[in-house]
Amino acid sequence: QVQLVESGGGLVQSGVSLRLSCVADGFPFSIYTMGWFRQAPGKEREFVAGILWNGGDTAYADSVKGRFAISRDDLKKTVYLQMNSLRPEDTAVYYCASPVRRWGGRVYMESDEYSYWGQGTQVTVSS
Repeated sequence: QVQLVESGGGLVQSGVSLRLSCVADGFPFSIYTMGWFRQAPGKEREFVAGILWNGGDTAYADSVKGRFAISRDDLKKTVYLQMNSLRPEDTAVYYCASPVRRWGGRVYMESDEYSYWGQGTQVTVSS
């Protein structure tokens, strides 16, 4: 049974940093690309960042490029999202996700390419 558990969210002021973690279980983590998405109230879920199964490539939404960084630790079966210079518009529930397809040559950026989702962690940035 696939399990993805996010943590690290919270209420912070604009400009500070947070690091989100997502611990995976129930599947061979090291051969799966992983992604982070977010959903703000009243908005569609959107792609934030993704990392290739071998760590050889990453992708980011334009809105977070240069501020956020995704990484993975296969020994800990954990994917991280380091979020710097947070802004009020980053306020959302953040989800990690894994696809059904193993390996692959690109980072998946569409939500329908991912099949398994965590429960989400709330990030609130005050101005």
